[in-house]
Amino acid sequence: MIWEAFGSAALGFALAWVAVHRLPDRLPSRRLVLSAGPLGALFGAYVTHSALGPGHVLATLIGAVAMGAVLLSLLVRPTGRIRRSAAA
Repeated sequence: MIWEAFGSAALGFALAWVAVHRLPDRLPSRRLVLSAGPLGALFGAYVTHSALGPGHVLATLIGAVAMGAVLLSLLVRPTGRIRRSAAA
């Protein structure tokens, strides 16, 4: 279990690092992104491990990466200005 947690945190950090370098203008502060990635991955590993039980290391890591990516995608801001019509 400890290796799953360490691996998921490392994968979440790597995912956040890639996001910071690929989308620097669309993300909030670097510190927030680099901490949200591992936290999301740890939560994803916890949920996946709780659902599947022990012995599913690869599935747990896939769940961790998926949850980390979802959390990081919530931090991405849209490009440009949002157009709203006057009728809405």
